[in-house]
Amino acid sequence: MKNLAITIAFVFLTTFSFSQEEKLQAITVTIDNVLSDEGKVLVSLHTAETFMKGAGIQNLESTIENGKVTFTFNNVANGSYAIMALHDANDNKKMDFETNGMPKESYGMSGNEMSFGPPTFADAKFEINNEDVTFAIRF
Repeated sequence: MKNLAITIAFVFLTTFSFSQEEKLQAITVTIDNVLSDEGKVLVSLHTAETFMKGAGIQNLESTIENGKVTFTFNNVANGSYAIMALHDANDNKKMDFETNGMPKESYGMSGNEMSFGPPTFADAKFEINNEDVTFAIRF
């Protein structure tokens, strides 16, 4: 009888742990106002820990066709994220700046906040909660 009780408890615990398994999501981003088809558009998916500190947790790039690009980040767990995008017109894999510190190349981020100064995670943040997400970023 003791073995039966232990077996039943094990089955319930195993079933419960599998039912709580987190489903991974997809994030699809479209940018349709790229100024030229020169170079590439680079996008990166960030957490609060990686935002404005280097490479994201996923990084993608695409050539531009008729001023438009679409990206999909796959296998994204639930949580808070931000996306940064850059039109790398000269394809040197970095943002270029004027001598006064202003960006030479177009950029944007989730939330489409276009305030002066560097972007913040709070302005760009969005949540993933068991559903795929689709949105547009403006340059």
